[in-house]
Amino acid sequence: MTILSIDTSNYTLGVALLEEDQVLGEYITNLKKNHSIRIMPAIQTLMKDCGKTPADLTKIVVAKGPGSYTGVRIGVTIAKTLAWTLNIPLVGISSLEILAAGPGRYFSGYISPIFDARRGQVYTGLYHYKDGSLVAVEQDQLVMLADWVEKLTSSKEPILFVGNDLPIHRAKIEEVLKAKAMFATVTEQNPRPAELALLGRDTPGEDIHTFVPNYIRLAEAEAKWLEAKGKTLNG
Repeated sequence: MTILSIDTSNYTLGVALLEEDQVLGEYITNLKKNHSIRIMPAIQTLMKDCGKTPADLTKIVVAKGPGSYTGVRIGVTIAKTLAWTLNIPLVGISSLEILAAGPGRYFSGYISPIFDARRGQVYTGLYHYKDGSLVAVEQDQLVMLADWVEKLTSSKEPILFVGNDLPIHRAKIEEVLKAKAMFATVTEQNPRPAELALLGRDTPGEDIHTFVPNYIRLAEAEAKWLEAKGKTLNG
């Protein structure tokens, strides 16, 4: 089994090849650059360097959001196209779950991955490892950071926060949770595409044609359009 994983859902762009229990290769950057231009060359370079062709692939695993609307669409579109063209399974994994997977593997408490959503909001969820598997305690959601950390004060376990956007919110997290809050190191803040491949390795494939990203909320333009349409229909 040779799995190609693709993550363009946030600033971090990542692709990886996982063959059975071995990571053949991994490409990752954390740059505010155009993913639509860079992702295909990244895949092609990784495949070439690892001596693999599209015909060798047996599954595509993609980060399905939440995150940047444009970024999520880019990765999902490419993943769906590859899976359909090659006639192989497609699996979507939460972008937050990917972020939680690596740093949380040897942490005994809860893991809260964080993506900034502006205006004091964050995309987050709550995870922990149980019997070697990553389990969602609280489903992925869009929430005010202040409300989220207040909710976590009731936790009896320490909480590991993970993500490149932590500097925006760290002061508030520490203020409310104090010693209960722990933070992943700088080398653990990027979601790893190899973790994405591993999470999707044993997950059943989804219907390619009905597969859609998980934005959690509508894009601002779509929300405004629906609001305007509602006002028009209601007179």
